[in-house]
Amino acid sequence: MQLIRDPHIADQDVFYAELIDGQRDLTDEQADMMLTKLVLLLCNHVGDRAVLSQAIALARKNTLEVHSG
Repeated sequence: MQLIRDPHIADQDVFYAELIDGQRDLTDEQADMMLTKLVLLLCNHVGDRAVLSQAIALARKNTLEVHSG
């Protein structure tokens, strides 16, 4: 299975608002912890190690590219 990179979330704006609202009134540390837990829950749901490895590599590459300039 390949990592899906095209938009794939129904009601993307509603999802984004829910994600932001989930962090409301949390400290930065709590928000980071919540996002980490969310990532781990979603990784467990995906379960496919090849897809997870692709996602990790892509996220790292994008982060380095965006923050290196």
